[in-house]
Amino acid sequence: MKSLNVDLRDWGQIAVTGDDRAQFLHGMCTSDVARLAEGESCRASILNAKGRLMSIVEIVNRGDHHMILCQPDLRDATIEFLDQYVMVDDVEFEVASEPLHKVWSAPQDVWDAPPVLSPPPDPVASAEEVEVRRVEAGFPLYGKDLGDKNFPFESPLSRYIDYQKGCYIGQEPIARVKSRGEANKYLRGLRAVGGSPLSIGAKVDHPDKPGAARITSAAVSPVFGSIALALLPRAAWEVGGEVEVEGQRAEVVALPFGGAGGC
Repeated sequence: MKSLNVDLRDWGQIAVTGDDRAQFLHGMCTSDVARLAEGESCRASILNAKGRLMSIVEIVNRGDHHMILCQPDLRDATIEFLDQYVMVDDVEFEVASEPLHKVWSAPQDVWDAPPVLSPPPDPVASAEEVEVRRVEAGFPLYGKDLGDKNFPFESPLSRYIDYQKGCYIGQEPIARVKSRGEANKYLRGLRAVGGSPLSIGAKVDHPDKPGAARITSAAVSPVFGSIALALLPRAAWEVGGEVEVEGQRAEVVALPFGGAGGC
C-alpha cells in the first residue's frame, strides 16, 4: 500500500493556553487529556450535554500550550462551543497556523499517526489520494458521515472514549448506553461485489431492513476496489453480511478496511 505524505497546514488549528488548559480540555472531551506528556497527542470527541457530537478533534500537548486539530470548517464552531464553558478557568483560545503533516502508510494511520509539526516531504499526496485513504480508514467527516444527531459510539470514534476518566460534558448519556448494551446504528464499511462503483447518496437495503441507510462517503481504492461508508442499523451491520445498494451486492466490512480487529 502506498505511503502518503499528507499536508494538513490548512487543517483547523486552535492554540489553547493558560494554567488550567489541560484540566479544562480533559473535562470537555472523551479522552484522557490530563495524562498527555509533552509531545503526545490523542484523538477525541467533543460532545454536548446530551452526548451528541459537536466536533471530532485531536489534542496535542505542546508543552507551553495545547493544540486542538479539527476539520477546517469546525474550527470557529469548536472555539465558540468550548468558550461558553470557560468560567473562572485560566484558559484562552487562539487561531493558529503552523506547518503540519502526517504520514499515512496504512488506513489505521489516519486515526493514529502522530502530527508532525513541519511541512510535508515530497511527494505530497493529492486531495483524491487523501480522500481515498480517509474512506479506507473509515474516518468520519463531520457534517457528512456524522453530525450533531450522532453519538461517538455509533462509529469507530468509540475506540476513543475513555470510560475510566473523570467527568466530562456528555458523559452521562454515554455511560448509560454502555451499561445498557449496543448502539442502534453503527458506521460500517461497504465493499462492492462486482457491478458499478458505489456512490454517495445511494440507498442501502437489507432483507430485514429495506431502506436501511444511505451511503455517506464513497471511493475507489486501488487495494479494496469500490468502497463506501454508511451508518447501518443493527439489523444490517453484521460484518461479513451483505446488503444491496441500488440493485447490486455489497459486503459489510469492519473499519478500517483491511484492519485486524476493526470496528
